[in-house]
Amino acid sequence: MHKIAMGGGCHWCTEAVFQSLRGVTQVSQGFVRATAPDDTWSEAVDLQFDPAQISLKDLIAVHLATHASTANHKMRGKYRSAIYVYDTHQAKAARAALDELARETDSRFVTRVLPHQGFKPSDTRFHNYYENDPSRPFCRTYIDPKLAKLRQRFSALLQQP
Repeated sequence: MHKIAMGGGCHWCTEAVFQSLRGVTQVSQGFVRATAPDDTWSEAVDLQFDPAQISLKDLIAVHLATHASTANHKMRGKYRSAIYVYDTHQAKAARAALDELARETDSRFVTRVLPHQGFKPSDTRFHNYYENDPSRPFCRTYIDPKLAKLRQRFSALLQQP
């Protein structure tokens, strides 16, 4: 298994997105930090995945498509758009995938590749937020559209029921 973390929007949303993907074996919702000046805690998910089932590029493509990855908005402190990597090899691969996806989609991503310097889980009552009650208003308003986009654009990457 490989590990990586993704941050960009609400960790409740990000958790639900990555829990839907085949090859993702664990999603831990919480806060991640990098090195200065990005050493403040920002909402994110830590992932474990099987690269034989899902590629790093596919994980990054899903991540970029399911949060505001091209917008530098006022909430970027709390919702830093980032791919948090564990080593220099992974950093190089993530940057290459990010550059390739930018060319393929003709996009300018604000998402950065940052070193993973720590994780702290969110309050356990929020873990599996969508899975525990998808009828909540927050889920219907924010998470359902992201999952619909997943089904539409990335159906081949979804877990089979």
